Amino acid sequence: MKKIWLHSVKLYIQIGLFFYYKKIKLEGIQTIPKNQPVLFLGNHQNALLDPLLIATKSGRICYFLTRAAVFKKPMVSRILNSLNMLPVYRVRDGWSTITKNKSVFSKSVELLHKNNAITIFPEGSHNLLRRVRPLSKGFTRIVLELRDKYPDTNINLIPVGFNYDAPKVMGSSVSINFGKPIASSLYSTLNEADATKQIKHDVFRAMSSLTTQIPEDGYETILKQLTDLNVDFTNPNLVNKCIKSNFKDCQSSPKRNSFVKAFLKPVIYLILCVPVLVWQKLAKPKVEELEFLSTFRFAICITLVPLWLLILFGIAVYGFGITLALIGFVITLLLLLAYNKT
Repeated sequence: MKKIWLHSVKLYIQIGLFFYYKKIKLEGIQTIPKNQPVLFLGNHQNALLDPLLIATKSGRICYFLTRAAVFKKPMVSRILNSLNMLPVYRVRDGWSTITKNKSVFSKSVELLHKNNAITIFPEGSHNLLRRVRPLSKGFTRIVLELRDKYPDTNINLIPVGFNYDAPKVMGSSVSINFGKPIASSLYSTLNEADATKQIKHDVFRAMSSLTTQIPEDGYETILKQLTDLNVDFTNPNLVNKCIKSNFKDCQSSPKRNSFVKAFLKPVIYLILCVPVLVWQKLAKPKVEELEFLSTFRFAICITLVPLWLLILFGIAVYGFGITLALIGFVITLLLLLAYNKT
């Protein structure tokens, strides 16, 4: 029953992401083992959308280590648990809660031993910065605990790079780059301290090759130059090459055709007047962190928008009959696709 629930949610989210993004590019998907333990390790730029993209595009049913703060409400906690999310506690949650991580890590070890896939964002927090930030060592504890308990079990550490064209904008593009698996057996002979250091180093380097890496020094200046050049942020190889060449070897991406979008915008806003008003007047003003902007907008898109379209469809059936209502419904979907895909 749980598998049916997970696959149903996955399908629904996939449809939502298809309408939400102009394009979702996948690189390295063929490197992901299908029936072996996998630990996905990605940079964390865009709050809940990062795990949703992994869940729907990796080809694996995943468990997710998620910050414990979102589990506070009982109903929310039940829903998150049903979606294979496990709470991870941080210092800011209180020192007394940190000990709870031991049981979560132990459960993760057992899941990996049974050939499951787990996703962790080892930066420890989300941030819109276009670079990989220093990694916490929490994920290495899982790797090393499994090594000690099940020395014959090899984990595939899969570095993942998320590269958003415009992370706060609906109808933008994103690329998900999956790196080559790093075998946990490579660290089997190292002591705990050396293994922790080496794993973090190797994963950080692999993740950095899969994402745009704007240096911390002069970050805003470099970001502005890249933006002015209209580089394709979904292609980190080209962007990093541009940065390393001191902007001598750069490629600009074509300007988006804004005419079609500008023409369709008032039509879309008129059709979706209620969801748009709810987003702009009620939901958006309450978003305190920019990293959650797209997450909350996407939540509106997959909940309120379908409900509103069904209401409009019902009104159309009552007023014009089922045939015209269906035609209107299909035209509406095509307009939504045209608006976000151009």
